[in-house]
Amino acid sequence: MERTALLAFWKNYDRKLTLRAAQLADDLGYDSFWLPEAWGYEVFTLLTELACNTKRIKLGTGIINVFSRSPGLIAMTAATVDEISDGRLMLGVGTSGARVIEGFHAREFKRPLTQVRDVIKVVRTLLAGGKLSEAGAELQQYRPFTLAMEPRRRQIPIYVAALKQKAIESIGELGDGWIPTFWPYEKLAQGREWIAAGAARAGRDPKSIATAPFTTVLPLAGERGTSMAKELIAFYIGGMGDYYIELLTGFGFGEECKRIDALYKDKATRSQAAGAVTDAMMEALTIQGDPAHCVEELRRRRTFGIDLPIVSLPVNMPFEVVEMFIKGLAPSA
Repeated sequence: MERTALLAFWKNYDRKLTLRAAQLADDLGYDSFWLPEAWGYEVFTLLTELACNTKRIKLGTGIINVFSRSPGLIAMTAATVDEISDGRLMLGVGTSGARVIEGFHAREFKRPLTQVRDVIKVVRTLLAGGKLSEAGAELQQYRPFTLAMEPRRRQIPIYVAALKQKAIESIGELGDGWIPTFWPYEKLAQGREWIAAGAARAGRDPKSIATAPFTTVLPLAGERGTSMAKELIAFYIGGMGDYYIELLTGFGFGEECKRIDALYKDKATRSQAAGAVTDAMMEALTIQGDPAHCVEELRRRRTFGIDLPIVSLPVNMPFEVVEMFIKGLAPSA
């Protein structure tokens, strides 16, 4: 059975609307509902609210950074929310970036990949009933604490957002899923090769590790949908640091990224940045068109190695529009 997930955007987050969206997704058979965390709402509290008002749908952190909470606190919180949700938590983690970690959380952005690995090891060890001192963490010397509660599950799925080779190989060693963002769908095989390499080192089956990309679907035919898609791509390239420029340059979009970035960085020309997004970038990074086309295209792209598309909900729209979106892309559609 095809699995589909939904993601609510963190900016201008509407609690009541998102709760209704999660309940509708629960009724319609979506696999999971994910919430990101930046510098707005705190995500585990929001997931607890969703857990108390839904029945079946899994609930994911999409994503939390691995610096602002200690590894032990992440394990405690995950175990708590997993119990409240009756075993429905999916833990999505990532590094974020130096601007957020140092500029908002006042934590040093140091050895990010090792920090991700330590978080996974600590969470795994504590949930399994092991001693924290035996987790194999590299950045800290821990005492032999164990988790002073009985977890609902001894293992919670851990998905990692990553874009670089070493980080993706590490998912093959330790993770349950890979969350790529703005990764061209036709190039997912490259990331899967890196996952397989990491899995081989750990004696794991790479097929057990899911590919769950954040997926932008705009079921709007014509100029309006095209405009929204281009604006989103321009924002990620020009406004979200160098991660996506580096990624997309490696996949052949270097000249486009330079132009978009230059236009976006200058406030006088920022409005022109979206116009520099090419049709090739649009096709590689988004799904856009009438609802029927979007459903079929999402199905087609699964053949490139997508196990669980995490589809972004419409932003700044009334519930009626969100409801139509969720119903139109439902797994049974």
